[in-house]
Amino acid sequence: MSESVNTTMPRGNTSCFSEQNFNRLLVTMKDKSYPEGTHLFWEGDLSDKLFYIKRGRVKLTKSTDEGKELILYMYGRGDMVGQADPFFSMKHSFTAEVIEDSEVGVIEQKDLEIMICQHCDFSIDFMKWMGIHHRLTQTKFRDLMMYGKPGALTSTLIRLSNTYGEPYGDSILINKKITHTDLSNMIGATRESVNRMLSDLRKKDALEYVNGMIVIKDLVMLQDMCHCELCPNEICRI
Repeated sequence: MSESVNTTMPRGNTSCFSEQNFNRLLVTMKDKSYPEGTHLFWEGDLSDKLFYIKRGRVKLTKSTDEGKELILYMYGRGDMVGQADPFFSMKHSFTAEVIEDSEVGVIEQKDLEIMICQHCDFSIDFMKWMGIHHRLTQTKFRDLMMYGKPGALTSTLIRLSNTYGEPYGDSILINKKITHTDLSNMIGATRESVNRMLSDLRKKDALEYVNGMIVIKDLVMLQDMCHCELCPNEICRI
C-alpha cells in the first residue's frame, strides 16, 4: 500500500507525527459516523481504541457522584482522542460525547501495537503524542487548583482563543458560541460565579461580546490573572 500522505487531512494534535507516520495512522483507521449526542466511549469502558476526528467536535467530561459534569477537553477536526495503552488493558477515565455530527477514524489497539512494534520511528512519535496529553492534563489541573476560579476562567479563555481565535481588529474573536454553563463546567464553578467574573472582566475592558461570541480585548490582563507560563499552542488549548 502506498505511504504517500493525504496532505488535505487536518493535523490538530497529531502534528507531532511525521508525514509518513501520520499516513500509517490514516491507512489503519476505519471510518465511522457519529451523530450529535452520541458517545465515542463512556467512563469505565475498556480503552482499546483511538479516535481521529476528521469532521465535527467531541468533548471529554468527568462526572462526579452527584452528577456534576466537568469538561476537561474539547476536541475538533484533526485531533486524536483516547487513552489507548498499547501494553496494558485500561479503562477510560472520561466520557467522550459528540457535540457536532462527526466523521471519525477508529484505530484498534491491535493495529496500534503492530505499528509500534514494526516502526521504531512511529513509536517515538506516539510517545510524543502521549507526552503532549500528559502536559495538557498537568497544565489544566494547575489552572484549576493553583490560582482560584478567576485564574481558571482567564486561562480557559486564553485556551479558547488559541483553539478557536480569529483576529478581530486589535482583539481576538473566539469564533464559537460558548455558553456560561459551558464555561462553568470547564472550571468547576457555578454559572452564577462565572457570570460575575465575566461581568468584572467586561468592566475592566478585558473582553466584550459580539453576536453572542466572546472577544478578548486585553490578552495581557488575562495572562497576568492566571500567571500564564506562555506554553506552546499545542499545550495551551481547550
